[in-house]
Amino acid sequence: MKELPKVYDPKQVESKIYDMWMRGGYFAGKAAPDKKPFSIVMPPPNVTGQLHMGHALDATLQDILTRYKRMQGYAALWVPGTDHAGIATQIKVEEMLRKEEGLTRYDLGREEFLKRVWAWKKQYGNRIVEQQKSLGVSCDWDRSRFTMDEGCSKAVRETFCELYEKGLIYKGNRIINWCPHCRTALSDAEVEYKDMPGAFWYIRYPLKDSDDYLTIATTRPETMLGDTGIAVNPADERYQHLVGKTAILPLVGRELPIVADDYVELDFGTGCVKMTPCHDPNDYEVGLRHNLEQILIFDEDARVINGGKYNGLDRYEARKAILADLEEQGYLIKTEPYNHNVGTCYRCGTTVEPMTSPQWFVKMKPLAEPAIEAVRDGRIKFVPERFSKTYYNWMENVHDWCISRQLWWGHQIPAWYCDDCGHVTVSRTDACECEACHSKNIHRDPDVLDTWFSSALWPFSTLGWPDKDSEDLKFWYPTSVMVTGYDIIFFWVARMIFSGLEQMKDIPFPTVFIHGLVRDDKGRKMSKSLGNGIDPLEMADTYGADALRFNLITGNSPGNDMRFYVEKCGAMRNFANKLWNASRFVMMNLTIDKNELPETLELEDKWVLSKLNTLSKEVCENLDKYEIGIAAANQATKNAAATANGLTGLFGYASTVVSGVGLGYVAQHYGWNWAYVGILGMAVVGMLVFLLMWGARADGYDAGPERN
Repeated sequence: MKELPKVYDPKQVESKIYDMWMRGGYFAGKAAPDKKPFSIVMPPPNVTGQLHMGHALDATLQDILTRYKRMQGYAALWVPGTDHAGIATQIKVEEMLRKEEGLTRYDLGREEFLKRVWAWKKQYGNRIVEQQKSLGVSCDWDRSRFTMDEGCSKAVRETFCELYEKGLIYKGNRIINWCPHCRTALSDAEVEYKDMPGAFWYIRYPLKDSDDYLTIATTRPETMLGDTGIAVNPADERYQHLVGKTAILPLVGRELPIVADDYVELDFGTGCVKMTPCHDPNDYEVGLRHNLEQILIFDEDARVINGGKYNGLDRYEARKAILADLEEQGYLIKTEPYNHNVGTCYRCGTTVEPMTSPQWFVKMKPLAEPAIEAVRDGRIKFVPERFSKTYYNWMENVHDWCISRQLWWGHQIPAWYCDDCGHVTVSRTDACECEACHSKNIHRDPDVLDTWFSSALWPFSTLGWPDKDSEDLKFWYPTSVMVTGYDIIFFWVARMIFSGLEQMKDIPFPTVFIHGLVRDDKGRKMSKSLGNGIDPLEMADTYGADALRFNLITGNSPGNDMRFYVEKCGAMRNFANKLWNASRFVMMNLTIDKNELPETLELEDKWVLSKLNTLSKEVCENLDKYEIGIAAANQATKNAAATANGLTGLFGYASTVVSGVGLGYVAQHYGWNWAYVGILGMAVVGMLVFLLMWGARADGYDAGPERN
């Protein structure tokens, strides 16, 4: 038998083993009628993405579950893929054009620009896939999908047409979130609220034909250019006598009807609220109830329109000018500092501008109700269960989903407008004429669909839908579990659930396994602005992918954030090296010519096997409950206790399931089975597990040189 090198070099070993796995097709998901199916679809990372610690944790957890099920004899499939990331990708390519050629997308035109994006995707879009492979993930790479590949694009168009035909997709002029920097609409889920310092400006609004006035407090005086009414609470005795009367808009002179509406809070501000229906979602709803005029005062760049002398000013420039004029003309009463939540674009951080705009929407209430019930009745379970509350809160208060985006990169909306009769033709194939009057004078909607629209179909679009006779769809759907972070429950998980129920008439998965965020050693979220990001590829290159992966799972618990300690990777690397040396010791001192147990087992053999079976049972129970961190801890506890009593510890089976390190590599390389690996580990492996966990404490990791 070949002798292992004296020093374990993960750079040499990991790449060779992974290449062997790839050549052997060991990751292929094959439908087998005599086996139970186990399937996972990978949350598709953006094609613009660089692998970060969140990806590494997510992939490690999915890899553990998939390898575990393979070892149990399941037909296991893990489908990888990438997301076209509409806004991020278009911005990336536009920046490249501007820097390298001094061009904009408008200089190129839509068709040529999209060619450039596809070329960029071909050149750079697979970087994150190769980075994932370097971590040893066992996806069926031959099945890799892309949210804009032919199959997924067909699924997107079919879904749009089906929902449109059922009246669940419509186009309307409604209040939406607009990003002036990205120049596109955003869904409610894409708006991040941040606490920002601001002010309350108290302004006099004169009453018509009277010397009296109402005092209005506002955080956005620039929007007064679009005021078309004033609302008070019907129970507010201070203002009951004014309902039905008229106020005058300062600086503009527009007459504003005073209306009574329960939306107004009695004890907030002055009790009078100016109504700007085109630029505030609550004002929009009040305006509909009271038939208030809608006046749009900002364009797509957030510059003033329909604002008289303020036209052309940026919204913040307009604020300064309006405040100066209010003060000069005696309308500004006082200013008070005030911190409030401000909506920002999740992509670029720009303050979002609410505005009315003709957009496409998904009618959510009919879709949300069965999706809520699927969790309530237990068909879908969240692990940990507490995250079902997050799900309920969002789904029970969800607004119609704005799905149109003012971009060029993405799934273009399959709707054509007739220039002669105005009819809208929605079609599964490209329309050549108006379906109503048969005119050839038609043009296609230039907008594309929200990226999350295609991602919502991921559990079944990747398996062949809309071909309902797809063998993959029949065998692998519903998938077995969705592994993802708590930060995208409403972005993605909720949408996959209602899409699966609507399109497939079945849940997309029975379990949602939620993990937390990976934070730095001080508990801070990793970010570019803080400069505290830790590159998983750098960790894998320095310490080995297995050291990184085992670091990520030890101490990990479902749904909870974890702190990442770089020194812990060093301890894991040392442990992998000790496993390597233990294997080398066994191979140097034993002749292995058969891959089987002896016919007659001595008492000590039976004892060893019983310990292995006990450990295997406990680890399986932990993994079945998605307690992967506990599975690792239980191994260490049992083996450390055994070692402390001078007994033998068995770690082979469990280590290959949970981390894939050391003996797992040796076993795959030389064709040993997993149980035999456990037997060969014996006392040396038990001691090494003890050494691994020696520096671990319940309140974090504290390892010094003397502990390694």
